[in-house]
Amino acid sequence: MKTRLLAERPLPRDGIDRRRKTKAVRTVTVNLAESPLGWLRSRGLVSARQFEAAEKLRGDWERGGLEPAVTMRWDAMPRDKAARRAPAREVPTMSQIAARRRFDAAAAAVGAGLTDLLWRVVCAGEGMREAERAFGWPARAGRVVLGIALERLADHYRMR
Repeated sequence: MKTRLLAERPLPRDGIDRRRKTKAVRTVTVNLAESPLGWLRSRGLVSARQFEAAEKLRGDWERGGLEPAVTMRWDAMPRDKAARRAPAREVPTMSQIAARRRFDAAAAAVGAGLTDLLWRVVCAGEGMREAERAFGWPARAGRVVLGIALERLADHYRMR
């Protein structure tokens, strides 16, 4: 069962509430735990094939440990001076290495121009509006580009 984190968000309307002399506002309930890709899927803007391919890519992203890490170590300081050298790097497991290779192969199959948007929406969980602004694209242009990227990704995974 997926987590639901519901919140009320104001949705401004055009027009003015005559009684209060302010803009009339209605509220909508949103699930803050829902991913941007899940939102697109629930509205029919992404096919089941595209959604499955994106979930597979995100799974490899998470299994590979590719998300940004905290740079500060919160371990207790060692008491003796000999042990105060730099901490040893964590060695990735074989499954992490395999997931990273699968992620890199999928990103290469999608193509250099499309991978950036795919990563922002699928892996980083950034909304379409924010991704379009980051690239300087007009509204709704990202949805077309994302559709192309997801189709290439699904072809790479040989999904039907």
